[in-house]
Amino acid sequence: MPIPERRTRPLWRTLATAAAAALLAVLVSPGAAQSAAPRESKPVYSYDKAIRESVWVDTRLDGDGDGKTDRVAVDIIRPREPAQQGRKVPVIMDASPYYSCCGRGNESQLKTYDEHGNVVQFPLYYDNYFVPRGYAFVAVDLAGTNRSDGCVDVGGRSDIQSGKAVVDWLNGRGKGYTTRTGTERAKAGWTNGRTGMIGKSYDATIANGVAATGVEGLKTIVPIGGISSWYDYYFQQGAPLYDSGPEWLSDYVESPEARARCATVQKRLVDEAPRTGDWTGLWDERNYVPDAGKVKASVFVVHGMQDLNVRAKHFGQWWDALAKAGVDRKIWLAQTGHVDPFDSRRSAWVDTLHRWFDHELLGYDNGVDREPMADIERTPDHWTTDRVWPPRTTDAVRLSPAKGSAAGVGKLGLKHGSGTETFTDDPKLSETDWAAQIDKSTPDKAGFITEPLGKDLRLSGSSKVTVTATPSTTTAHLSAVLVDLGPATIRDYADAGEGITTLTDRTCWGASTAGDSSCFLRTEAKTADVDRTVFSRGWADLGNYASDRTGRPLTPGKPYTITLDLAPSDHVVPAGHRLALIVAGTDKDLIDPPSTKPTLTLDLARTSARVPFVGGAHAFASATAGTHTAAPRTSAPERLADPRPFRPVPGGSAR
Repeated sequence: MPIPERRTRPLWRTLATAAAAALLAVLVSPGAAQSAAPRESKPVYSYDKAIRESVWVDTRLDGDGDGKTDRVAVDIIRPREPAQQGRKVPVIMDASPYYSCCGRGNESQLKTYDEHGNVVQFPLYYDNYFVPRGYAFVAVDLAGTNRSDGCVDVGGRSDIQSGKAVVDWLNGRGKGYTTRTGTERAKAGWTNGRTGMIGKSYDATIANGVAATGVEGLKTIVPIGGISSWYDYYFQQGAPLYDSGPEWLSDYVESPEARARCATVQKRLVDEAPRTGDWTGLWDERNYVPDAGKVKASVFVVHGMQDLNVRAKHFGQWWDALAKAGVDRKIWLAQTGHVDPFDSRRSAWVDTLHRWFDHELLGYDNGVDREPMADIERTPDHWTTDRVWPPRTTDAVRLSPAKGSAAGVGKLGLKHGSGTETFTDDPKLSETDWAAQIDKSTPDKAGFITEPLGKDLRLSGSSKVTVTATPSTTTAHLSAVLVDLGPATIRDYADAGEGITTLTDRTCWGASTAGDSSCFLRTEAKTADVDRTVFSRGWADLGNYASDRTGRPLTPGKPYTITLDLAPSDHVVPAGHRLALIVAGTDKDLIDPPSTKPTLTLDLARTSARVPFVGGAHAFASATAGTHTAAPRTSAPERLADPRPFRPVPGGSAR
């Protein structure tokens, strides 16, 4: 379904915004030499002389049950000159559990402190780049991590309150202290309260969750590879995605002190996250999508379409809910896996982020809000834009599988199919194995393929595959994937770098000190030549046929119908290529196998896919009306590796 363009602001709001921008220009400008209507913040403040301080903010929760409300540690760096002149600055904030255990970014940077406990290094470049431009940077240790009290509850109330409480404090609504246990109050009189949250993975997830509370003062969030529902991080429609639960992640990031006092929280994370995949109240608390209507901040979504850690479903359902709520939004979609755009499109990213924060937090009329809504990576380092995403002409088209001349090698098109296809779950095989054997009759999958396309065919958004299957056992898992069959050069998302190679030279982004460098290892695209590309995928436990929330045993020999949600993508199948749908069992390393190895029989008359084509049914019919033969490859393609199994650590290249 097409997503409407961002809401049009009424005239009064436009005039008010312009007036506020003019006022902010006066308050923030470093001197009379700066224009009265600035379009870009400049690095005019000293980074070396910036104020560095730590504050402990009261969360008003007692997660560790010690009878005292938990305080979270907040490390702050802000320009000294505005403070000396009595001028207030906006805040860029990254709330994270990774500042002491695992590190941030491609180089796994940690916070560092001197012998007196004063912060020396802030990970990443946000402080180096933005503090000289008149912003404060605030790095928050989530409850239960590093120097904070409380317990990690993996996206629950404590995690989200860790960030929200700091936004409240920055806006004069919360209590802060100069020490972890003392009574001396700390005030945030140096900020105007306008806050933007940013971060990758777990950090991005916290930004989503805090925005979903509707907290006042949070003006924008920039979630990079963020989770929108924690159930969908560990399961999809009853199918387990990882061989672990949230208690593993909690234990991984908690401070040693938190591990010693948080057994009750750990027990709840085990007891209320059963590996059956049943939905419990724990997941309701960690699902931010239903609260998209509370979001008052603008949202700049960034995600890798081949992210197999925080799967693309997360950005898709969040984006759709934000669109329905009329939230101002922007999106970048890359060909990478779980990769920060700083490491895949560095110069363009820093420039865009700079203009985004200038517009959203300083009120500068720099035109970033009038630029195309979406940037899409088509091939490695080649990007296109869309005014609205998905494009307005996008429409879901019903495609039906039909039997072909060989078992398991069928056709895909607009005509309804009939008959059956049968396959047996083989947990040793993955989606790349199925795709490599798409034209062969194999016992482990059912594949359905169009004729070679006569024109390019673009898919934009989320697909759904409805399957009617008869199992031979009481349990069964299903996978459905969409495949582009044809030669291409893609980012090698299955490689350890997930589409990037880290080089040995550095580029610098902002000012540095002896303890905090602004220079980071350069990267380049890691590519692979392939003959097929899996670009969208989804999974389900067939036992969840009646409910996404609860599974039940199957009756062997009885047909069941279930609809699998496939991850959103924006992919062009070029002329000469073929589009394929594969239905199979366990997708190796991406879902866990069931307790049995079922044989499943598909009823093709009751099996179909709804695929979002730009141009709708007419575009599909036109592309498949004529055929075109793709040019032969001049060299043998690489075989893309099987997707590597992930431990659930949503950050860096692995984090």
